[in-house]
Amino acid sequence: MRLHLCVVGRLNARTPEASLIDDYITRADRTGRALGLGPVSISEVEAKKGGMAAEADLLRRAIPSGAVVVTLDERGALLTSPEFSEKLAGWRDNGRQDLAFVIGGADGIDPGLRAEADFSISFGKMVWPHMMVRVMLTEQIYRAASILAGAPYHRA
Repeated sequence: MRLHLCVVGRLNARTPEASLIDDYITRADRTGRALGLGPVSISEVEAKKGGMAAEADLLRRAIPSGAVVVTLDERGALLTSPEFSEKLAGWRDNGRQDLAFVIGGADGIDPGLRAEADFSISFGKMVWPHMMVRVMLTEQIYRAASILAGAPYHRA
């Protein structure tokens, strides 16, 4: 199952966040491929002056047809890392080819796009900068692959 991060905003390649994201994606690809998870790709769309609705239109175009759509939103489900890995495995085991994680811009995700999502995940009640959410999500994807592989990275 291919994993897509569909995100608002462009990340400068020289930032510490970019380095962390690249590292976790490399690890996730290495661990996940044998498990049917990956590759992980990122599709960045421009933040628009038209706000969330304009960004939602661009995000919809970035989401592969037929993909499971998962929004990252403060109103989403709070999952443990093992629960997250089980969700990924469930979608994969049900024959889904693509999974798109959607991360909004400064104002969040358009309510219409949120309503279209198959699932929504929260990284807590606090609001996180979207660049940090990318880091946390890529780390959790790698952690999920490690859990599914039985690797010692996750210690519970």
